[in-house]
Amino acid sequence: MVVEDGEVVEQVGPGSQSRVIGGRYQVLQELGRGGMGIVWRAWDQVIGREVAIKELHLPDGVPPTERRVYEERVLREARTAGRLNDPAVVTVHDVLAENGTTYIVMELVPAVTLTEHVAQHGPLRPEQAVDLLRQVLSALEAAHAAGIVHRDVKPSNIMVADGRVKLTDFGIAQTLDDPRLTTSGAIVGSPSFMAPERLRGADATPASDLWSLGATLFFAVEGWMPFERQTTAATLNAVLTETPRLSRAHGIIGTVITGLLIADPRARFTAPQIRALLDSGPAGGTFEHTQPVGPPTRVAHAPKRGWIIAAAVAAVVLFVAGLLTGRLALGGGAPSAMEPTLMIGRGGDIETFDLDGKDCGNGEVASGERLDQGVSCSDPHDFEVYASDSVFGSGDYDIAYPGRDLLARYAEGYCSVYFASDEVVAPGKQTALRYVALIPSEQSWNDYRNSRSDSDSDNDTGTQNVYCVLYGADGGQLRTSATK
Repeated sequence: MVVEDGEVVEQVGPGSQSRVIGGRYQVLQELGRGGMGIVWRAWDQVIGREVAIKELHLPDGVPPTERRVYEERVLREARTAGRLNDPAVVTVHDVLAENGTTYIVMELVPAVTLTEHVAQHGPLRPEQAVDLLRQVLSALEAAHAAGIVHRDVKPSNIMVADGRVKLTDFGIAQTLDDPRLTTSGAIVGSPSFMAPERLRGADATPASDLWSLGATLFFAVEGWMPFERQTTAATLNAVLTETPRLSRAHGIIGTVITGLLIADPRARFTAPQIRALLDSGPAGGTFEHTQPVGPPTRVAHAPKRGWIIAAAVAAVVLFVAGLLTGRLALGGGAPSAMEPTLMIGRGGDIETFDLDGKDCGNGEVASGERLDQGVSCSDPHDFEVYASDSVFGSGDYDIAYPGRDLLARYAEGYCSVYFASDEVVAPGKQTALRYVALIPSEQSWNDYRNSRSDSDSDNDTGTQNVYCVLYGADGGQLRTSATK
């Protein structure tokens, strides 16, 4: 019989010519097909339920060696998914071989892929993306705990429907006790969702899965694939050299995305850190099928403004580092070399901060002081600005003040990571130097916002920049620049 919405709409008797697999699974219809197989909707005549059956189906002419590799991938998917017990992982019911063909019998998920969902309904709202993140992260945590790396997390491998999310296609998943099922030099996975370290030849790890999750979440909330280009070569170059920028604030999910897309896997957010961040914010929502306002979302093409120049890359990528010194204590407390954050501009701790375009200056970096004596960094100086940037980019000035606490956490993390990097080259810097984050006061932020509203840039006042300033721990002057 054929079942639709719990009702029998067609009776299939014993004399029917319908195809039956394994003597029990009656094929009802084709659900889809790809390069490695066909997925069927079928009826389990023994238990009485609908199932999905993946049939390995390769084109004619595939060499026997490659055919064995594909067959083993199908079996690997069954073994991998069968080892995992998580609601966001598709359940495998059975594996069987018949007439030289391998089949995986799986839970039937009446859902669409995330790619299809975004195309039909537009990008997810932040709370929907949080809900999706929680469920996919749960699936990945279960896989990683079992020693399994998915290696192909992407929108088309995530199914969504009625608040449920399923991570599918463990066919190229790599386990610690299995050999790799790939030929030498082959790229296994989808290039536009592969972590940069994998493209450089490193093994797949839980961190690389999380990078792929970050790229997937970016697509979910923005509606376009951040690294997709017209050619594979251009796509690979984008993954290795470019950093996508969110078009607007997305709350916690925006912070997670930025933290997951950090190129260095050692600095990338981990699953426990993501959990801590999610637990600090509001609960997520579900996938309601609401139509987007305006024209349909164009999934394939990125807006031109979605990319920033190299000088701003560090600020965007390091945004998540603000959490290092926040209440989540992801880094175990404030670094010993960091001094309390100060506000600059009208109404701030330091009302005058203007070095006339120079990176070094004289004066004490302290509340109530004026810092307006810029000098060359090759001359003796009291302090040095070793990093600075606009919080939301130079083109996004018309944004409300984010609040002192959030802005401080952002700047403290940004300055901390930058100070710890090899951009600051002073010997023994952790003990020889001190650094402080300078953030704009609310008045200074709004002054800049208001003055930028006209076309006369000469009248711009205030600032929306954060500054990272270092100086000698002993109070003495610096003789040379401490940065590259």
